[in-house]
Amino acid sequence: MSAVRDDSLPNPKKWLMVGAVGLIVALIGFFVDSRMAAFCYLIGMLFTSSIVIGMLFLVMIHHIFDAYWSTIIRRQAENFLAALPWLGLLFIPLFLITYLGAQDTVWIWMNPDHVLHGHGTVGEDILYQKKTWWLSEPFFWARAVLCFAAWIYLARVFRRNSISQDADGSAEHTFSSRKHAAGGLVVVALTWSSFGFDWIMSLEYHWFSTMFGVWFFANAMRAALAVLVLVAAFLVAKGPLKGIFNTKHLHDLSTLCFAFTVFWAYISFSQYFLIWNGNIPEETFWYNFREQGMWWEVSMFLIFGHFLFPFLYMLQFPLKTKYGPMVFMACWILFMQLFDIIFNVLPSLKDAHDHPVDFIHHPLGLLWLVAALVGGAGVLLWAYWSSFHKVKIIPIRDPRIGECLNHNH
Repeated sequence: MSAVRDDSLPNPKKWLMVGAVGLIVALIGFFVDSRMAAFCYLIGMLFTSSIVIGMLFLVMIHHIFDAYWSTIIRRQAENFLAALPWLGLLFIPLFLITYLGAQDTVWIWMNPDHVLHGHGTVGEDILYQKKTWWLSEPFFWARAVLCFAAWIYLARVFRRNSISQDADGSAEHTFSSRKHAAGGLVVVALTWSSFGFDWIMSLEYHWFSTMFGVWFFANAMRAALAVLVLVAAFLVAKGPLKGIFNTKHLHDLSTLCFAFTVFWAYISFSQYFLIWNGNIPEETFWYNFREQGMWWEVSMFLIFGHFLFPFLYMLQFPLKTKYGPMVFMACWILFMQLFDIIFNVLPSLKDAHDHPVDFIHHPLGLLWLVAALVGGAGVLLWAYWSSFHKVKIIPIRDPRIGECLNHNH
């Protein structure tokens, strides 16, 4: 349970080097094909950020419900929160490419002179004019800074309280975390939804959905829970959590994975059904693009792969209590989470005829996507393992740690 460095566990510096190589390759793409590389980079950063924000949600939910079974695994979620300041910095290249290159490289509405196929320019578009109160460049970047500032502040509070409690055992740290979680859940829900509106939905600013923010939340939770399953299994296999994190803990964590699988399906279906039922052109075009070409297969793959298969798989009780099957399912969920973000982002990259760019046949698109994912994941794991080696493996003086260690029923 000590914070002494264990040489059998990953070295943070190695992950930093991996992340640096991935980021360098991804950023080189900005000079080759700025639009495709920027979209791939955006996908990588959104995927990585969703994991960390999901961890933040889980920490706050733990405190607000005064849960005891999750006390052990909460420390690992807190370790991931150490990545937030660095992830904020990783979004800066998207700001730079916007103003050092073409201003409509990523978000076409940032260039009022951008030509809309058959519809004049962005500046002449009535839908853009009606949304300028939100689609304002200074306001857009200010919101991004505000979002990361709020997340970093809350992450620091929860980490500080948890680590300080290891030293003095004061219950005041628990009370402080609970108070911050009460307000933090509202703040993070609003800022994470705003982040989704800005960085994904505004890629096609004509489109809007009242369910989008909840979908963004559901995906973040699924990603975070999947990563926690992988971390728990790894730490049990390597020894630090062996005999501490038991089968009942795994079952509860797996049950949450199952619950958010159903929740994601409910939100995704509700969004589609409301848009189909309303049949408003400003809404339906978004799905029309995604029901053509390769995107039709991707959309079908999401229905069966992101919902039906995990649902039927985790419906079986024995599988939720075994590390091997749940490690497989956690990897599957993360893979499908990536597909879901790709499905929401990449079709927004259009050619001169307003058709989605063919990603499959792009010569370097896959390379830049993989590089961005490796870069984001490398930085995330560097921050996680750096924190891991500095703190206790579990919150040893949390008021509910005894109940958690004896959680067998």
